[in-house]
Amino acid sequence: MRFVLIGAGRVGLRTARVLHEEGHDVTLIERDEATAKRARNQGFTVVDGDGSQETLLEQARVEDADAVGALTGDLNTNFSACLIADHYGCRTVLRIDEEYREEIYRKYADVVDEVIYPERLGAMGAKNALLGGTIRAIADIAQHLQVVELTITDEAPINGYTISELQLPADATVLAFGKIDGDLEIPTADESLESGDRLVVLADFAVLSDVRQIVVGETAGRTGAEIEAETTVEDTEANTGGTN
Repeated sequence: MRFVLIGAGRVGLRTARVLHEEGHDVTLIERDEATAKRARNQGFTVVDGDGSQETLLEQARVEDADAVGALTGDLNTNFSACLIADHYGCRTVLRIDEEYREEIYRKYADVVDEVIYPERLGAMGAKNALLGGTIRAIADIAQHLQVVELTITDEAPINGYTISELQLPADATVLAFGKIDGDLEIPTADESLESGDRLVVLADFAVLSDVRQIVVGETAGRTGAEIEAETTVEDTEANTGGTN
């Protein structure tokens, strides 16, 4: 997938790294020269300038992007970028800095697909908001390990199986199971797997797409995910003008 991120500060650059590590194509827009240089030194393509300007977004090839993440500390810049990105048919993710503003933007901004607070969610939350989909990441355990919660769908190959019949890749294991609207518990072998039930799985990043195909029914290799990260990072900078 291809992403355009507005802002190459802490939030933007961390998000870019995570997306890049998963094989996605990322272009950053940044107006601060030193911040842009840092991102370039890490191998990223950077367009210099104000991400709220359509000409800059066009330079970043917004027309080819799957999603645009407006991740600066400037709310006006972020909202303007989302307005433009929506015009080009992109998924839009808007960073805000004050929780009370979320209700306002959800009520009046149909162009915004997801509103995030990086101070709570961090790069993983921003990344997963950009991806969209059907999987909820709970935590990164190590560099290549992640705990995810997956909801079984009607199309899932395992729908109708039992826990004992479930065969995941070697680098994945079930940690917990929950019936639809029920609590998560340690699974038992004879539990039936039905649409709406949830599995919590520890998996290597390399096999996550295979796990997704088995449990959710999505095509192997698809990277879409609906993830609300429960981890937080220390990121309280609120610089304006395209940084952070």
